[in-house]
Amino acid sequence: MRLQLALNVNDLAESIDFYQKMFDTPVAKVRDGYANFEVANPPLKLVLFESPGAGGTLNHLGVEVEQAEQVEAAERRIAESGLDTTGVDDTLCCYAAKTETWVHGPDTRWEWYVKNADAEQFENVVLSSGESTCCS
Repeated sequence: MRLQLALNVNDLAESIDFYQKMFDTPVAKVRDGYANFEVANPPLKLVLFESPGAGGTLNHLGVEVEQAEQVEAAERRIAESGLDTTGVDDTLCCYAAKTETWVHGPDTRWEWYVKNADAEQFENVVLSSGESTCCS
């Protein structure tokens, strides 16, 4: 399990260069307007969304887990505590096939998810019933 930090950045290439140096980690995936890093120390999934004019703002936070059962357990626990979730969905979003649930906090969105495979599209497609707010 690792924390996910999704940031809006003004210049993707400049940000990739900066974060590669800062975390001494190569970029894991680069697509049009999108990049991510799998940082080992500290355990972090860093996601960058190119958003000129919105650089330096938080897109969302998340928790990446290893199995869909962990997403389902987190969703049950969060829902039982009285917080509203989107339910668990299988989606294509942000160049990945994922099982995920979303929770809207007072100031930011949180995603609990497992990446099942790479995908070639950025736009959100919900493959199962429910509602996803994805990362865009």
